[in-house]
Amino acid sequence: MHKSILSLILIFLATGTFAQLTLQQKLQSDLNLHTQFQVLLAQSRSQDADFKIVRKSNIEIIQKNVNDSISKYTKEIASLKNSSSSSVATVTGLKDSLQSVQSELQSEKQKTDSISFIGIDFAKSTYHMIVWIIIAVLGIGFFTMLVSFRKAKIDTVEHQKTAEETQNEFQQYKKKAMEKEQLLKRQLLDEQLKRDS
Repeated sequence: MHKSILSLILIFLATGTFAQLTLQQKLQSDLNLHTQFQVLLAQSRSQDADFKIVRKSNIEIIQKNVNDSISKYTKEIASLKNSSSSSVATVTGLKDSLQSVQSELQSEKQKTDSISFIGIDFAKSTYHMIVWIIIAVLGIGFFTMLVSFRKAKIDTVEHQKTAEETQNEFQQYKKKAMEKEQLLKRQLLDEQLKRDS
């Protein structure tokens, strides 16, 4: 019986040691901190309703895990802050770039919406209106010149006809006058011959 009690105690101690190793293995695994605390509380012995007995090695494992988690989260926070600050810098740079592009676009729109004529900037609609007015004035001027040229040509042709008619009349008058003069000279000569004879 003594041997059976001893073997029972040995079995109990061995089971407790294996359970303890299993608990330490669980605490050293990649469980999150909340789950590790839950495992620790579940595997710890209760002294009464408010107290639990926990091995110092288990507390040290949990403490090491908490410190590792804090260090890991601190690094992640620092990395996120750096990433956030670089993102903010990138966003600020992009906003500045966007603003400069928008101002350049506005400047280009003003350039394309306006035309410089004789050193004066005009809106395209005003420029087109001025150009069409100039074209209309030049067209009216050309039409007026064409009409006046045609009228001058017609007047010139009429004057030429009149001049030709006058020239013909003058030639006929001159011819008649010459014939008359010759006739008168002949008569005079005849009269002088009659007188002399």
